[in-house]
Amino acid sequence: QVQLVESGGGLVQAGDSLRLTCAASGRTISGYRMGWFRQSPGKQRELVAFIDRGSSYHVDSVKGRFTISRDNAKNTVFLQMNSLKPEDTATYYCAQVVRKSNGRYDVGSDFGPWGQGTQVIVSS
Repeated sequence: QVQLVESGGGLVQAGDSLRLTCAASGRTISGYRMGWFRQSPGKQRELVAFIDRGSSYHVDSVKGRFTISRDNAKNTVFLQMNSLKPEDTATYYCAQVVRKSNGRYDVGSDFGPWGQGTQVIVSS
């Protein structure tokens, strides 16, 4: 069974750090562009960061604070989140990222449906 399992979320104060972990099983992440999305109540899910073989991307709102990384040998993707802000409060999801024909990046389908995510709550 192919799946991604997220962990590492929690309740923290503004300015704190968290490290999210995404463990893949059933398929190797090697060769895939992998990323993190997040969704806040009442908002659409948004792409936060992705990483492929040689480069990474971070959305402007987290640039300089969040860092995505991967360990292909452990089939794991990480998201280091520093200087957390209340607006970072969301459920974070790990997923394959693909580039659509319109040039936008979105979730891929090779790692099954969305996992349960991991909740991050940042208090002010």
